[in-house]
Amino acid sequence: MDVKISKIPESENELVDIRCHEETDCVREIADFVRSRQGQLSGILEGRQYAIAVSEILYIESVDNRTFIYTGSKVYESKQRIYELEDILKPKHFLRISKASLVNLMKISSVKPALGGRFSAVLSNGEEMIISRKYVADLKKTLKGEEI
Repeated sequence: MDVKISKIPESENELVDIRCHEETDCVREIADFVRSRQGQLSGILEGRQYAIAVSEILYIESVDNRTFIYTGSKVYESKQRIYELEDILKPKHFLRISKASLVNLMKISSVKPALGGRFSAVLSNGEEMIISRKYVADLKKTLKGEEI
């Protein structure tokens, strides 16, 4: 399968065009992945509301009954609870890694065992997140491509 990427003017809509002889499982997986990266969440920064592209989110954390959305350069506050965001983002390759945190699996650079049955995930920006023992099994299943 060849892959071709063409740069277009910003005035045109971006488009992923899959041309295939037959719609196989592999082709469906690619299309599902592209669809999963679309979408946005609403976040507040300095009193203003912003649309945050799901693909830009590194992780989401709940602290003192407030929910924060972390991107590479900014931290937004969300009015939604972490369990609500988990339901919305689960099909978009996000996984709960602790009682108070969700991580974008596409932003994990590496994973390694840590003390006490926990794991440590290094994100694309170099930040390290601890995966609680309770959620390690879900991470392993997800990385193997199994349903959790």
